[in-house]
Amino acid sequence: MRALLVLALLAAAGPAGAAPVPEPPGYREDAFRTPTPATLRGARVVTTEEAEALWRAGVPFVDVMPQPPRPAALPPGTIWRDPPHESIPGAHWLANTGFGALAPETEAYFRRELDRLTGGDRGKPLVFFCLRNCWMSWNAAKRALSYGYGQVIWFPDGTDGWSDAALPLERLQPVTP
Repeated sequence: MRALLVLALLAAAGPAGAAPVPEPPGYREDAFRTPTPATLRGARVVTTEEAEALWRAGVPFVDVMPQPPRPAALPPGTIWRDPPHESIPGAHWLANTGFGALAPETEAYFRRELDRLTGGDRGKPLVFFCLRNCWMSWNAAKRALSYGYGQVIWFPDGTDGWSDAALPLERLQPVTP
């Protein structure tokens, strides 16, 4: 019985008994694809099942996955097509808004789109996501909290968790700034 308890505790601790990731005081500035905290102070953190219920209820979902840049080494005249981006159906892809530091234009775009999605009501819920182990959605949700949004919801498993649950995905285009 004691062995089972030890195994259960190790499994709950994560891979190889890894310590939980603490919340940093600010935004994550680099190494965006690493384990994230289990919490975000001021936000509600949801599982895939809870995210699905919110999605079915019509709560706006905000995908903050970065848009890949055109490769610098492409020869002049080469046609570049953005790779397809699969996401949660109906989500609003606000590309590049999850970095630790945002250019003033990107921050203005992010603020404007959040205002549009909530109709200016900062009390309306918004679900932020990216991929599993992606700090982009953590940063974006934290930033929304700093703007005064009161019902910030963070879905840390993002499209990975959604796909793992055999929920539908669709191709999205980023919302044009």
